[in-house]
Amino acid sequence: MKTIKLGNSQLEKSAVALGIMRMVRLDSQDATKVLEVIHDREINFIDSADIYGNGDSERIFGKAFKQSSLKREDFFIQSKGGIVLDPEKSSGELVFGQRYDFSKEHLLETVDQILQRMQIDYLDSFLLHRPDSLMDPAEVSAAFDELQAAGKVRHFGVSNFNPMQVELLQSVLSQHLMINQLQFGVMHTGPIQFGLHTNMQDEASINHDGEILEYSRLHNMTIQAWSPYQYGLFEGTFINNSKFSELNDELQALADKYGVTKNAIATAWILRHPAKMQVILGSMNPEHLDESIAGTEVTLTRQEWYDVYLAAGNDLP
Repeated sequence: MKTIKLGNSQLEKSAVALGIMRMVRLDSQDATKVLEVIHDREINFIDSADIYGNGDSERIFGKAFKQSSLKREDFFIQSKGGIVLDPEKSSGELVFGQRYDFSKEHLLETVDQILQRMQIDYLDSFLLHRPDSLMDPAEVSAAFDELQAAGKVRHFGVSNFNPMQVELLQSVLSQHLMINQLQFGVMHTGPIQFGLHTNMQDEASINHDGEILEYSRLHNMTIQAWSPYQYGLFEGTFINNSKFSELNDELQALADKYGVTKNAIATAWILRHPAKMQVILGSMNPEHLDESIAGTEVTLTRQEWYDVYLAAGNDLP
């Protein structure tokens, strides 16, 4: 299994991680099988969030982990918090927030509840899930210090933050923000697209993310790519989707060349970037996981990487 170093640490973890959002679909026995399969495949990173399945994904994980033969040190376990659910809009794995809340009280309570649901004593990392406009950096800092001193969280990060939001928070923290989890993939290329269109006046040149990719590389923050096979926010997968025939033809040609599947090529495309990103896999199907994991063994050429980028509907000025 290909590995990456997390942030500015010496921690080497698998280049792909298991995201457990969809674990709410499983019973604890099937979830145990998934955990044992990924351990056999040398995936040693688990990603969660307190809102996944309205907490039930973490409850099922906790039961499955206890039932398994696995040890706590087998996995680097990460969760996210700061979104307060809107119960009227949320059902199953489709969850929506009514506010974001980075108050000290909420963050401390969130971590305690995560640990209880997952039946573990500590998180290896805890991320703030989405930027909170009412964030008081000093209050977040106090929460992080207390969580770390109590041994409940070892490392910290953010998700979906732009560079100045990271700078504002980092300016008061005693911990280095190690991770920024962002949507990125073949059909979500904003963080690189505007850079390729520098000094242009077309739509692709619009900077939506504030150079977050370059900022992360300069500040030793690992980018974790979520929804790597999706287009839009949650509109669906581009793999084998007739809306993206040119892209699928290109993915298939490369899959045939390397003896893998389209999912593997989509994974390899992300990992080919020198930012050394980590890919979050969300499937609970061991066969589909194997298909994606195979991408860690494929290194696309520079031309192949650009061919996929162009087949996805992008252009070069």
